[in-house]
Amino acid sequence: MKRHLVNIINILYLFFLLSCTSQSTVSINNGYVDFPEVRALKAKTIQLDTALFCYPFRVHAWDNKAVVLDLHGTDHYFHAFSYPEFHYLSSFGKRGDSPEEMLSAENFRWGEKCLWTLDANKSELTELGFALSGDTLLRQEVVKLDKDILRALDFIIYEDFTFIIPDYTGDNRFCQVSSEGKLLRKFGAIPSANEEALANSRPALAQAWRSFIDYNPRKGVLVAATQLGEVLEIYNLKDSTHVVCIGPHGEPEFQVAEGYGIPTGIMGFGDVQVTDNAIYAVFQGKSFKDIMESAKQGNKLPDGGQSIYVFSLRGEPLRKYVLDHYVHGIFVDEQRGAIIAMDVNMDEPIVEYSFHPVE
Repeated sequence: MKRHLVNIINILYLFFLLSCTSQSTVSINNGYVDFPEVRALKAKTIQLDTALFCYPFRVHAWDNKAVVLDLHGTDHYFHAFSYPEFHYLSSFGKRGDSPEEMLSAENFRWGEKCLWTLDANKSELTELGFALSGDTLLRQEVVKLDKDILRALDFIIYEDFTFIIPDYTGDNRFCQVSSEGKLLRKFGAIPSANEEALANSRPALAQAWRSFIDYNPRKGVLVAATQLGEVLEIYNLKDSTHVVCIGPHGEPEFQVAEGYGIPTGIMGFGDVQVTDNAIYAVFQGKSFKDIMESAKQGNKLPDGGQSIYVFSLRGEPLRKYVLDHYVHGIFVDEQRGAIIAMDVNMDEPIVEYSFHPVE
């Protein structure tokens, strides 16, 4: 009876949220050329006592635990550590095709007392919780995503019992999904000036506009940073404002071939995190022309970005950090004044930067 009452309350609250967030969105375009302040950061390498990674791509910490996503892990996709010491605890997300194994791993998110993982190939989200020992994560729930959701490649947890997932049909920007995996609604639009693609090639346009996302529930701010080009979108889900920040490299550039979007411009953002005070985004800026020419000459360019851009929650450019490593995933800990970053080019891939957060 108590569980039934809780479910009814959750459903009523969900309808309230939908009514609040479905109001007209006010869009603001903010162009930027440079940052008012540039600082160089030097990393400290975090030494691990065991070799674990093939391609460490993402890192998120919560309380006294950190988890690293190994995108090409041979046995497991995820590895848990103590935080901030990074003592190894356990590995989970076993790679395989059995019901309790994962075919792929795209990202993961911390909940209040749990962790959620995304497997795009199985089209499912999995909730895990720590065992009583505190060092092992156990499967608690599996959510199969609605077939109307086209290949989920990222997600955030919204208001505890729904998810927001990028929409790759090209019709909208995001899908809101229930705790049972059902599509509730779609919202937002790709802010592209490419009228031909909007009219005739929306799926290819959506591929080119693939974005890494993050959400801060305390501020109600959802951010999407394009993997190609240089566009950062800020959705304030509390006041329904939408800010589009376009940098010098402009929106994603691509050509359409057999219905697919083939990138022709630059590699853009690599990861993004929204804190209570600012938005931090890893930026690459390598052109595909340079990448191809280097490959033809037998030279491999470093993998990742060497800059972290910092914006206000309203999209104002605040600061640029120039790093001594090329990195992919980051975790920004403003309380400690530390940025944990993943450098896939190194045998010891976890590095830490000390910094002074923007006031």
